[in-house]
Amino acid sequence: MHQEKILNTPAIRRMPTYLHKLLKMQSEGKVSVSSTELAEYMNIELIVVRKDISLTGISGQRRVGYDVNELIRYIKAYLGWEEKISAVLVGAGSLGTALLGYNDFEHYGFSIEWVFDSSPDKIGRDVYGRTVQDINDMESCFKGQHPEIAVICVSNTAAQKVADKLVAAGIRYIWNFANVSLQVPRGVVVQREVIAGGLAMLAVRRKFEKNMCCEQKDADNTGENIP
Repeated sequence: MHQEKILNTPAIRRMPTYLHKLLKMQSEGKVSVSSTELAEYMNIELIVVRKDISLTGISGQRRVGYDVNELIRYIKAYLGWEEKISAVLVGAGSLGTALLGYNDFEHYGFSIEWVFDSSPDKIGRDVYGRTVQDINDMESCFKGQHPEIAVICVSNTAAQKVADKLVAAGIRYIWNFANVSLQVPRGVVVQREVIAGGLAMLAVRRKFEKNMCCEQKDADNTGENIP
């Protein structure tokens, strides 16, 4: 796979939405899907869908489109979701609990098998079938079966210490939900999720459209005063 394809971040972020639609179609017994259907569902241009799908290596059929089951397999293979990905989650608060209850992870091969926290109030609790364990027992709990990905759902002040523990335990891929930039050694990959990022995009769109509306009203009022 070419490096430029791996770095095609917008396309990668769209892939799970394609997959969600395809899985729904699969459950409804549909056997084929066209680029036009996916473009309409995503509310994006047709050419964008075609370029995204081409990254997976699949070939569609003229006037038929793509086989739904085959496209699901190709997208999962492209994203590395065709095999199980074991994970550990640190931080069993509101956000961590919500992630544990997110059922769609099973479609992505993403399995959170360990949950840790430092709070005595949370340690020992059962959360969606997982027992919350003491973070100080992390390395002994893995027993040589280290997870591939770690999910950090702790406070900003605690995130770096948690990251240090995870790196020391041999974990190289971190999904960070704390609003802080983590300092990690070379070779460790961190994907930072800024939850407010989506809100910022929506708020800017709202502001832009409100300004446009006000400008239009001003223009209309100005026109009404013209004799």
